[in-house]
Amino acid sequence: MSRANLNDLQAFVAIAREGSFTRAAAQLGVSQSALSHTMRSLEERLGVRLLTRTTRSVSATEAGQRLFDSMAPRFEEIELELAAVGEFRDKPVGNVRITASEHAANNILWPKLHQVLPDYPDIKVEITVDYALSDIVAQRYDAGVRLGDQVAKDMIAVPIGPQLRMAVVASPEYFRRCKPPIVPGDLASHSCINLRLPTYGSLLQWDFEKDGHELKARVDGQWTFNSSLPILKAAIAGVGLAFLPDDMVHRQLADGSLIRVLEEWCQPFAGYHLYYPNRRARSSAFGVVVDALRHQP
Repeated sequence: MSRANLNDLQAFVAIAREGSFTRAAAQLGVSQSALSHTMRSLEERLGVRLLTRTTRSVSATEAGQRLFDSMAPRFEEIELELAAVGEFRDKPVGNVRITASEHAANNILWPKLHQVLPDYPDIKVEITVDYALSDIVAQRYDAGVRLGDQVAKDMIAVPIGPQLRMAVVASPEYFRRCKPPIVPGDLASHSCINLRLPTYGSLLQWDFEKDGHELKARVDGQWTFNSSLPILKAAIAGVGLAFLPDDMVHRQLADGSLIRVLEEWCQPFAGYHLYYPNRRARSSAFGVVVDALRHQP
């Protein structure tokens, strides 16, 4: 197959993956008109339509989807092998894309990588904050971060942090108005600050355990956020009880701006793990990132 044909197939894979000529053109560094011409030529040579175009979207036809499913993994493997060539450079080089929750990004990824990356100026790291448990293979991330019990069995999982523990907290002002809860059942009479999860639009359940007895509480209140930092600010402002990782509230507990309750009901659980597919080739840049994040007990 000629080099031109390979370029055309790579262009098709980019369009089908991005679902957009605009984004694919930017990724490939060509104009949209040139990309459209390339696709017309490819479809004419193959004698079959590969893409369905509307004014708002681009999607693969049945034939196009079959070609994409076959070609995309091959191009990805080539990219991985090319990235692995960086192993022979004096210093590691490459891009590493990671998806993680806001808490993991702020409390694990940033502190650890910030200390290491200045020594590796040719490594670029992109961190996407996402609560949706994205498919890292389909969305072309190099790795994701999840709690230990959420990692699929077919993934390589590397622990990157200690065990975690949640904390139920509120401000002194709030507790001047409301009696502190003694057991999780008391939360029904309290104003609680909810976290909206992207998965099915559900609210985060507050999980408790004591003496082997597990309890899942669905709480209610005036405020709901889709991010933990606004929840922390709202709790400090006195609007209600918050359910947050305890390492997020250490400083506030120490200075008295927050008070902890139900502590005996909040048991430790498996901490964050970096996970990624078991592939033959990993770039030198990825190796540096994994080593930097690996938890040292």
